[in-house]
Amino acid sequence: MHRLLLWMATLTALLAAPAFAQAHEEPPARIVAVGDLHGDFSAWEAIAREAGLIDAGGSWAGGETTLVQMGDITDRGPDSLKIIRHLQALQEEAAGAGGKVIVLLGNHEAMNAIGDLRYVHPGEFEAFENRRSESRREAVWKANKEKLIAFYRQADAELTDKEIKTKWIAETPLGMLEHRRAWIPGGELGVWAAGLPAVIQLGKTLFAHGGLSEEFTREPIEAINGRFVYALGADPLTDRTILEDPLGPLWYRGNVMREPVVAPATNPGENEEAGQAEAADEVAVPRPGRSEELDLVLSRYGARRLVVAHTPSIEGIVDDLDGKLLRIDTGISAHYGGPASYLVIEGEEVRAFRREADGSWSAQLFAKSFP
Repeated sequence: MHRLLLWMATLTALLAAPAFAQAHEEPPARIVAVGDLHGDFSAWEAIAREAGLIDAGGSWAGGETTLVQMGDITDRGPDSLKIIRHLQALQEEAAGAGGKVIVLLGNHEAMNAIGDLRYVHPGEFEAFENRRSESRREAVWKANKEKLIAFYRQADAELTDKEIKTKWIAETPLGMLEHRRAWIPGGELGVWAAGLPAVIQLGKTLFAHGGLSEEFTREPIEAINGRFVYALGADPLTDRTILEDPLGPLWYRGNVMREPVVAPATNPGENEEAGQAEAADEVAVPRPGRSEELDLVLSRYGARRLVVAHTPSIEGIVDDLDGKLLRIDTGISAHYGGPASYLVIEGEEVRAFRREADGSWSAQLFAKSFP
């Protein structure tokens, strides 16, 4: 009975949730969306050229096309900075031709900004190396020597000063300090990341790197994006927890998949843990299913589809939930080995393009599309 009441309360809350549907400008005549690139410039260049976005020299050739790069340019590959610089140049060139280049904030850009470097490829540090890198690293060692020695000796009190310096040098490759200076909130790329939207809407299509949860779409898109601008601000006392929120648009995978739900025991005497299961059920707040949640999210913004990346589909772009969900992360980078791909929305037509093993490109027209 209590579970039924919880579901009723949840559904009531969903029905009462605010709606932000409003009149939007006409969508661009042609939208090209590209998923996670993860430091693979050659794959990006091949996609951009095949999609007619750039010419042989790498300059904008897309005319009035709107390009949406879905975030996660960084990590896992060596050419993140090269891709960023190219997209920055294309933004200016496209604007002059009546087009637009939009880059979304991905979870990996946010990770770089807050110092989570688990997936940074060594080549990314090398891209920041310059003639002063070695002397700068030595100066940092000298300025922080005592603190660094104390830190390393917490793990191994027998380490000599020389051994500690050798270890620190190995863990601080040339270019790493410059990389961190650029990416920290307030640094050049930190400021750039803070200017990237987490969610956008073009006509009837929503775009978010990871996905859109019911919880995060109870406010207008402008308000959602404003929260990420704040979280990436330069003030060191800023609350940045939203950047790692599993329900937030950078990380959410619930539009794509759900963890299996274990039904509670109907008879407390069925097993020894039944009482515990029932107790857990008493406090659990149910969430809507994938289709139900997406319908709710789309209705709030007067949208008809959501385009996401973040969760790889190595076989190619996926048209899911009757065309309401388009998954365009195909593991493009060499790290994953998936096919280069891109999505094109032109009026009522939605097409997915992918590079085949022989280097040729194929196109798929999705049966379900919306104007």
